[in-house]
Amino acid sequence: MEQDSSLRERLIDVGVDLVMTEGTASLGLREIARRAGVSHGAPRRHFPTHHALLSAIARRGFADLAGRFTSAMAGAATPREQLTALGRAYVGYALEHRGMFELMFRHDLLDSERHGGPPGPGQPRLRESTLPLFELLVGLVARCRAEGEDAPPAAVTAAALWANLHGVAQLWGSGSLPLVHGPHGPARLDPIVTAALDAHLGPAAR
Repeated sequence: MEQDSSLRERLIDVGVDLVMTEGTASLGLREIARRAGVSHGAPRRHFPTHHALLSAIARRGFADLAGRFTSAMAGAATPREQLTALGRAYVGYALEHRGMFELMFRHDLLDSERHGGPPGPGQPRLRESTLPLFELLVGLVARCRAEGEDAPPAAVTAAALWANLHGVAQLWGSGSLPLVHGPHGPARLDPIVTAALDAHLGPAAR
């Protein structure tokens, strides 16, 4: 049993390394098995489909992203500062690990009943891995608001803000935002993230 568990983790480790260094196109089942030093049929003992293995790899991405949030928010004193740190960490992760970021949000493919298969023992379905991220966002949005403020529910604002940050990451990664802002590099993202927060929450108090 321990040996089987070790193989399962090794296959995921290899997949994580591949997607981080070579992108999603490298994640063939045979290539993962080859780099893990096992036969091409061995992964089937742990992952009934290729997409089930990809889902396990993507869950590692969510765990890594959660760790980034914790580190980024550690030095932030107020909910608004924490939200700003979270936004910068989210967009930064997307640009630093574009292959993993792309894989993490393919819920339509990886979580489908047809392709995904059941998750491993004790594992949530991939789409459920986004829930802690969203709950954190909702909580911070709620804490940023003044008592009795007339605004949409915190969950609605959090959803709009998340979509905004995700769009920033996608447009910057595709080259569209750098094109309109000029070749100033990733540092130019900070004011864009701040502007996204201001648009959904109002300007930060000074």
